[in-house]
Amino acid sequence: MRRIWGFLMEVYWLEQFEADVPAENDWLNASEAVRLNAMPFAKRRADWRLGRWAAKRALSIFLGLPAHPHVFREMEIRSAPSGAPEVYFGHQPAAITISLSHRAGVAACAVTMPGVDLGCDLELVEPRSDAFLADYFTTEEQSFVAEAEPADRSRFLALLWSAKESALKAMYQGLRLDARDVIVSISDAAFDFPGWSPIQVRHINGRFFCGWWQHADSIVRTLVAEPPPNPPIRFQVPDYVLDPTSLCT
Repeated sequence: MRRIWGFLMEVYWLEQFEADVPAENDWLNASEAVRLNAMPFAKRRADWRLGRWAAKRALSIFLGLPAHPHVFREMEIRSAPSGAPEVYFGHQPAAITISLSHRAGVAACAVTMPGVDLGCDLELVEPRSDAFLADYFTTEEQSFVAEAEPADRSRFLALLWSAKESALKAMYQGLRLDARDVIVSISDAAFDFPGWSPIQVRHINGRFFCGWWQHADSIVRTLVAEPPPNPPIRFQVPDYVLDPTSLCT
């Protein structure tokens, strides 16, 4: 396994669905509840709640804390000026790096140690226009999609776009940068990592990220990081504790 700084560079992954999110908001802290109530559109509120729920579930597992409303209210996922999510616990910054994505009723949260540039993304495999391909992809990437079998075209296009999104998140820039300046390479080397395949992404300014991708259930998942990560480790989700008195034992 690849070693970084004398440690294993592990990244953990959790997905949650809309049906997993409680109907009540007692797991949000006061600031998050205010932000949620200020959102005028139902879909935006649902997506935001799903992302926060996935993040707090992942953080509780990563930190070894009970999955409980009282604990979740101590957590806050704030947006940095760049838009990247930042973790606060008890109103203090937490030494944790996370990345979030949501698509089609699914949210993913990637979690790792501090000091890592990390980005993850979910994309639905669906038809996209030739104009989309021309506007956001390099000549080489366009050729890669054009040469693919017709059945693979939508999947490869979703993969390339998702990898770009992950890298732009890891750079704390998002789509403020030109997506054509982010160049994706898909390795054809054989790796014995079930479910995940390697990718590399570089920006024309010299930034370089290694990562992984997976396609399942009509969704492409990508994750990139610097330092290079091992394949994501999926969290096992414990039961959510609804009764506040259950912590008082």
